[in-house]
Amino acid sequence: MFRKKLIMNTVDARRVLETALICSQQPLAVREMRVLFNDELGADTIKTLLQDLQNDWARRGVELVSVASGWRFQSRPEMREFLDRLHPEKPPRYTRATLETLAIIAYRQPVTRGDMEDIRGVTINSLIIKQLEDRGWVEVIGHREAAGRPALFATTRQFLDDLGIESLDKLPLLDSPSPQADVLASLGLEDQPQAVLPMEPLEAEPAAEQAATAAAADDELAVTAQAPDSSGAAAAPTGPTP
Repeated sequence: MFRKKLIMNTVDARRVLETALICSQQPLAVREMRVLFNDELGADTIKTLLQDLQNDWARRGVELVSVASGWRFQSRPEMREFLDRLHPEKPPRYTRATLETLAIIAYRQPVTRGDMEDIRGVTINSLIIKQLEDRGWVEVIGHREAAGRPALFATTRQFLDDLGIESLDKLPLLDSPSPQADVLASLGLEDQPQAVLPMEPLEAEPAAEQAATAAAADDELAVTAQAPDSSGAAAAPTGPTP
């Protein structure tokens, strides 16, 4: 009886969606939200209710957004200054090389390590790719049919979620890794909560590889990618083929 009444009452239906989204630790897809109503509400109806919820929260410090994995509540960027006072933490630091490598994968995927090195013009330290994999931002999606069958890298839904965007199509169209890296640093790696996952300590790089990359190390500027607030849940990565 309650279920039928609920489906007829959009106010109550919005309350159910709002509660589920606030209580969920991960973004919720529309198909998951339909389960709340025993599949008796269609996807279009759910999306209309979500848009109503967005309007309801339009003037608050928390907003409802759509990212790659679904819908989530998150704090607005302008609230970060205040929220950071509760948990002041030193944000993770990324070298220029790390952000440019991530930008190449995001904009040109799928790409091999050799492709990345051709674009950047320098040898890429294996720890950079390992760092991005540990973050959950890139993954191997296959191997190229070429000598040695090199691994093909692409971005993940987690990357898109951490950037706070639904797809790579939302990334601005840019041609070179340098401005692309700047976009990634400013777009979401500083503003979205998921960008603050703790990093596992990385193993030391083999001596031979250290020597191969030492020449390029001096020109890599440290770039800070700050973690987003503690609210929602993107990247980012992962649209246009970066």
